[in-house]
Amino acid sequence: MTPELDATLKGLPDRPGVYLMKDARGTVLYVGKAQSLRSRVRSYWQKQAAGGEVHLIRTVIDKIADLEYTMTDSVSEALLLEINLVKRYRPRYNVRLKDDKSYPFIKITLAEDFPRVERTRKLPADGSRYFGPFASASSVDEAMNLIRGLFPFRTCTLDIREGRNAIDRPCLLYHIKRCQAPCVGLIGKAEYRGQIEQIERFLEGRQEVVAKELTRQMKAASDATDYERAAALRDKVRSIERTMESQKMAAHAATEEDLLGLARQDNQAAVQLFAVRGGKLVGRDVFLLDAPRETEDAAVLAGFVQQYYERATSIPPAVLVPCAPEDAPDLEVFLTSRRGTAVRFHVPQRGHKRELLVLATRNATETLQREHARWLADQGKTLAALEELSEALGLGGPPLRIECYDISNFQGAQSVGSMVVFEDGKPRTGEYRRFRIKEVQGANDYASHQEVLRRRFQRARSGEEGSEEELRWRLPDLVVIDGGKGQLSAAKMTLDELGYGDLAVVGLAKKREEIFLPGRDAPVLLPTTSPALYLMQRLRDEAHRFAITYHRSLRARAATHSAFDDMPGVGPKRRAALLRVFGSAKRIREAPVEQVAAVPGIGAALAARIKADLEG
Repeated sequence: MTPELDATLKGLPDRPGVYLMKDARGTVLYVGKAQSLRSRVRSYWQKQAAGGEVHLIRTVIDKIADLEYTMTDSVSEALLLEINLVKRYRPRYNVRLKDDKSYPFIKITLAEDFPRVERTRKLPADGSRYFGPFASASSVDEAMNLIRGLFPFRTCTLDIREGRNAIDRPCLLYHIKRCQAPCVGLIGKAEYRGQIEQIERFLEGRQEVVAKELTRQMKAASDATDYERAAALRDKVRSIERTMESQKMAAHAATEEDLLGLARQDNQAAVQLFAVRGGKLVGRDVFLLDAPRETEDAAVLAGFVQQYYERATSIPPAVLVPCAPEDAPDLEVFLTSRRGTAVRFHVPQRGHKRELLVLATRNATETLQREHARWLADQGKTLAALEELSEALGLGGPPLRIECYDISNFQGAQSVGSMVVFEDGKPRTGEYRRFRIKEVQGANDYASHQEVLRRRFQRARSGEEGSEEELRWRLPDLVVIDGGKGQLSAAKMTLDELGYGDLAVVGLAKKREEIFLPGRDAPVLLPTTSPALYLMQRLRDEAHRFAITYHRSLRARAATHSAFDDMPGVGPKRRAALLRVFGSAKRIREAPVEQVAAVPGIGAALAARIKADLEG
């Protein structure tokens, strides 16, 4: 233990909070929360302490060089802060939901007169209602297809308001009975909202309420001799009844609960979630997690509960689990605060609920085995591609870290460069870099590549050995230049000048997918079905995408450039105040200096300078 770490441990407060454990490079290894920071963190260095989290941390105790902590007012606040920090730092020894930032939801835009039902991955506070999260896009599509077949709703983004037609005639969706055309006034706001309420009840799992309402409407239509509408409503009722039949569980009570089945394999875990509402299975999804093998099941469940229910739109009063999650009382307080009423964990020991939990665990195990088999297959393909590339290019071994460079400009203007990084055949987006060309004028691909490489490889020497900065700019096993012999020669010249002449560098020409090597006239042509060629194409396409995206953003920024942007003393607030009064730079130029000085925040001296700059 370092003196700094020892001093931090002695000064820990007896308060709730969150702590970050870091290694010598500053990398966050683990994020934890505690009712008492002093008791929890010190326990990791006490021999008599026990527990799943203590066991995990002791396996890496020698790597911990620094500790940071943040105090909170309650454990619930600590839980939320811990969730956010795990998402931010993605520590190696925390349980983490895979792709947790992009789980999809179903969104109903209730703030609009005629709400839309759509899929989304963002949760802004815009008055909409959200259902989810779902484990995958296919799960959302299944739910969307089901409700789309039962209830017609609009999917367009037209600004539709009551009493005003948005367009002259309805689209195809109206003619195939998937939309009731509020855009041309064929359905009123009240009636359309009624159908949206039915969709909400359906997604909540209250299908029997929807079926009863549709049955009432069917009878009313039949009594009014509107047999065509009555038949359509009858078909909807039958579809809902079939859905309810498929969702029935053996439980006789109208239970409201979630069941979590857990499976583990190596450093992965899977949680099968069964959502039971009103005794019916209204949702079932499998979520994959990164979970260190040293982590106990209780800690894995706790990690899932925190991260899933932090965004979940429906929390039941009971959560059935195979074992009590770590810090279960604190998690129950957290879930209770999210739901508004009491939430409790239950570990069923026998009977029907135990059978359902076993079923959920079996589903989780099968999913994890399929995922593991797919991962092994992908790993095998990637290794084969890297080995094939190594053999074709005459490298000393598989290029585990590859960097690819591309240049983008428009008629020589706004020239930019991109650097993308692949490690073990997969993108490392956090290490991508983009460069704005500063020294080269006009469209000079060769010189632009040289500038980018010079700026990048000068950074390779940044930082002390083993430091975070040095690791961020560590040398690649292979450098790929988007271009032919000319671009390759220019790149090789720059690398030689910087003392990196021993680095493997190749040029990839797009026309015939030719790979050029320094000192060789004939290019390497990989077979069109080659995994190595596919990997090179992915590299080149990703570098091009990253460069062109940056280039377009610069062009868009230049297109909206204001006469005030480069004017000393005129920041965003003053610029907004001037434009609010005058509307344009031309009108400011024509106005007397006294009038400009009267704008709040400007004054006589600055007004005179603004006028001089605009008139000059």
